[in-house]
Amino acid sequence: MLVLASCVKDKPPVTVSTLPTDSKGVYVVCEGIFTTGTTAGLYLYNRTTDSVYGDLFKGANGSYLGDVFQSMVKIDSHLFMAVNNSHKIIVADAATYRQIATISIPFPRNILPVSTTAAYVSTLYDNKVYVINTTSYAIVDSILLPSLNPEGMYLANNSAIVCSWDTVSKNVYQIDVAANTIRKTFSAAGYAPTQVLADKNQLLWVLSGNQPDKKTAALTQIDPSTGDVIKSMVFPATANPIKLCFNATKDTLYFIEADYYNTGTSNNGIFRMGINEPNLPASPIIAAGANQYFYALGIDPATGYIYVGDPKGFNQSGIVTIYRTDATIVSSFRVGIGPGAFVFE
Repeated sequence: MLVLASCVKDKPPVTVSTLPTDSKGVYVVCEGIFTTGTTAGLYLYNRTTDSVYGDLFKGANGSYLGDVFQSMVKIDSHLFMAVNNSHKIIVADAATYRQIATISIPFPRNILPVSTTAAYVSTLYDNKVYVINTTSYAIVDSILLPSLNPEGMYLANNSAIVCSWDTVSKNVYQIDVAANTIRKTFSAAGYAPTQVLADKNQLLWVLSGNQPDKKTAALTQIDPSTGDVIKSMVFPATANPIKLCFNATKDTLYFIEADYYNTGTSNNGIFRMGINEPNLPASPIIAAGANQYFYALGIDPATGYIYVGDPKGFNQSGIVTIYRTDATIVSSFRVGIGPGAFVFE
């Protein structure tokens, strides 16, 4: 770890003015410090040159993104950035990073493109999914859910699968994207469903749980054609799994278990499991150290490498480390405060 730390110091981000013409790479969404409004930022890692650039938005616009940069998607030639505690989605040109529009939405969390001109936006503290037009940058509809806190979403066969991160609900909703109406309701094995993905067989995997509210986490595999639960796995009560993701072939799941409260090493690191395995993995493939936890996770579809973000307590520059599938380190670099998500191009 001492060797790693010394290497990271030699690779700080360079300014946006030196951004290469070919900017395709790996975006790093840095949340920033809650309530500050001046610490969130967008960074870019160039795989070819092993260089990192940032803060792209501030460098291009001379202004800050806002309070808590929650998530981002690229739609056509534009970046749609959800800035949660500033109640807005910022739309920027993907080539120049110049802001072109703002969409006002209360507590936006995630953005899911559902057609050539529409996207869904999940929101915190409400039971509403907003529908936005991605060319006019306007809210055109909203979908009321029976439970609160729509969170993770996934598009499958012209339906949007939406999790309800509500501690009194196990519901996952299948929404008809043509009519913007609920088609079916699925039930996960645990309360507070937060993320949903589909594997290579088009079966859904739902991650649920809320450790602070004593809702034990679970992983549920669901057949979306019937709503039947194929299998469910319950985590230890002390586990807090987050950031579920698949590899490119969608036969292997990855997730973080993070110990935010006890600064211990149990249930703390990067875990991996095949979709046909009968049990949850017992130990991490990449362990977090004492007084350390991970916060961002992504699998590069181009290389299969594992990208991990360490927020360093959200009080200093975060560190991104890239691992091979055997957990050996490829590279490591500094980014902004609170690296929370990756977007691969």
